[in-house]
Amino acid sequence: MWWFQQGLSFLPVALVVWSAASFVFSYITAIVLHHVDPLVPYISDTGTIPPERCLFGIMLNVSAFLGMATMYVRYKQVSALSPEKPKILRLNKLGLTLGWMSCFGLCIIANFQKCILYYIHVLGACLTFGVGSIYMLVQTILSYLMQPELHSKDVFWARLAVFLWSCSSILSMFVSSVVLYSGLYGQNLVQKLHWDPQERGYTSHIISTVSEWSLAFSFLSFFLTYIRDFQKISLRAVVSLQGQTLHESPGSFRAEEQALLIAGSI
Repeated sequence: MWWFQQGLSFLPVALVVWSAASFVFSYITAIVLHHVDPLVPYISDTGTIPPERCLFGIMLNVSAFLGMATMYVRYKQVSALSPEKPKILRLNKLGLTLGWMSCFGLCIIANFQKCILYYIHVLGACLTFGVGSIYMLVQTILSYLMQPELHSKDVFWARLAVFLWSCSSILSMFVSSVVLYSGLYGQNLVQKLHWDPQERGYTSHIISTVSEWSLAFSFLSFFLTYIRDFQKISLRAVVSLQGQTLHESPGSFRAEEQALLIAGSI
C-alpha cells in the first residue's frame, strides 16, 4: 500500500495537488495567450480572461469542496481523540466554522473575477486568506494542546512555522497593496494586466504579487501537515432505514416500525 493510500491521507494530498494545478494551469494558459506578463502576475489576473477564467473557476470550486471535506475529517478526528476535553472541543468547532467560511471565500474568488466585481472578489480573498489564517492559528493551538500525548512536537512546530509564513505574506501583501493603490501611481490599476518594469509602482506591484503567491502556497503547505495524521483515520457511514420499501403499502407499515441498521466503510 502506497503512503497516500493509507487511511484518508489522499484527501489533503488531493487538495494540495489539485489547488496547485489550478494555479499553474491557469497561469500557463494566460501566458501562452499573452493575457498577462510572465513575471509573477497576480493569481487572480491569470483567471480573468477566457478561456483561463473558466478553467480557474471550475478548478477552484473543486478545491473548495476538497477543502471542506478535509477540514471536516480533521474536525471528526480531533473530536474522537479528545472526547472529554471541553476546551479542545470548543476550539475544534470554531476551527471547522472558520475553515468552511474560508472555503466559501474561495468559491467567491473563483466565480467573481477581480476585473469585473472587484469588491466582491476582495471580500472572497479576505474570507479565504484572512479567516483561513485564523483557521490555521486554531489548528496550531489544537496541536499544541494535544501534544505530547496525541500529537508530536514536530507537527506543532511545523504548523507554527507555516502559520508565521502565512502571516508574513499577508503583512507584506497588505502593505505593498496599500502603497500601490494609494493613488500615487495612477488610477484604475485594478484593470491593469501588463506592467512595464520602467513604470512607477512596478516594485510595489512585484512585492504584492510575490506575496500573494507566497501566501497561497503557505496555505497549501499547511494542509500537507495533515497527511501523517490522516493516515491513521477512517470513517464509517451509518444508515438507518425506516422501512423495507420506498413506497407506502399495507404490508410496509409493520416493516417501518423496525429500523434496519446498515454500516459500511467509506
